[in-house]
Amino acid sequence: MNGLSYAEQGGTDRPFPEPMTGGWPEGYRVAVGEYPLEADDPAAAFEALAEGILTWQLHRGAGLRVDTAAPRAVPGAEVSTALGVGPLRLPAPSTVLWSREVLRDGTGRPVPGQRAGFGYGTRKGHPVRGEEGFYAEFTPDGKLIFRVSAYSVPASAFYRLGAPALRLVQRHVTVRYVRAARVLAGRG
Repeated sequence: MNGLSYAEQGGTDRPFPEPMTGGWPEGYRVAVGEYPLEADDPAAAFEALAEGILTWQLHRGAGLRVDTAAPRAVPGAEVSTALGVGPLRLPAPSTVLWSREVLRDGTGRPVPGQRAGFGYGTRKGHPVRGEEGFYAEFTPDGKLIFRVSAYSVPASAFYRLGAPALRLVQRHVTVRYVRAARVLAGRG
């Protein structure tokens, strides 16, 4: 896809039941998180979480500013997220590479054994080069899991110097994503 700041594209596209381990591009720092979420009705919670991921609510709920013309995360949609305030807000421009909607059975209920969500790749101006994926998973045995995966490297020498701080920010934002996922799934 034109405009992306890295060559190894599509690694976060992991439809169910593809594992989230292995197969990541070499030379990147990889982070994969798996967060089981309790729900009285896991199917309904899965739908709510998937919808929240696909409509940027996960990002907004994590405290990020989301600038996009796209109401949903669909391939080709451009988005810039940012954390911070005023001049201390660091923009992170990205492009959605893939997205997956909820699959339903004949009654309209989500089919167990699927992942819904999206992955985006970084564009010039992002502090890192790489990709991140966000997934709502509804397991074959009816459990709900929120997953986040990323592979990245600092985008420039400047950001390489600040790599330890970047990793702290990434961990902090992931904690906020998990908190937002719980809220979206109705367990916040």
